Amino acid sequence: MLVPYTIEQDGDGVWCARAVLRAGVCAQGEGNTPDAALADLRTAFARLTQEVGSPAELL
Repeated sequence: MLVPYTIEQDGDGVWCARAVLRAGVCAQGEGNTPDAALADLRTAFARLTQEVGSPAELL
């Protein structure tokens, strides 16, 4: 299953990626490139699902 995410560059040139696990619970990643931000997001998302569990849709 794919988890929707957004990615954009902020005013300082840092790429920010964000994915919503469920209402009010999200993971964020940052990097100097879009790929680096996505890699950081994947790490944050994995940590988050370990802490709060995966939603039923991802099981």
